[in-house]
Amino acid sequence: QVRLVESGGGSVRAGGSLRLSCAASGSIASINAMNWYRQVPGKQRELVAAITSGGSTNYADSVKGRFTISRDNAKNTVYLQMNSLKPEDTAVYYCNAGGLRLLGTTRRGDYWGQGTQVTVSS
Repeated sequence: QVRLVESGGGSVRAGGSLRLSCAASGSIASINAMNWYRQVPGKQRELVAAITSGGSTNYADSVKGRFTISRDNAKNTVYLQMNSLKPEDTAVYYCNAGGLRLLGTTRRGDYWGQGTQVTVSS
């Protein structure tokens, strides 16, 4: 019913930039928070950036000042602009829709995208 599709990943040299996009589709009434997580093999998935429906943002300390999260509520789409990339930013990046409510229901749930690989070489 709900699908999150990420795009924009790829390979880049250190210091470069990438822009990730994630579009949520389906019978969506509202989404509380849209978030970006990342995960490297052998480590837990970590929150990179979050944005509420009202536009409040939160960032991991490791990306503050380099990454910017934004959102288009009308399109149920979230973006992550990543600048000054470092090799340690290499990971699979996942989009998350938190507190998503489907049309015709009052329940809320969390949904995940399939992930997109970001590789930063030195």
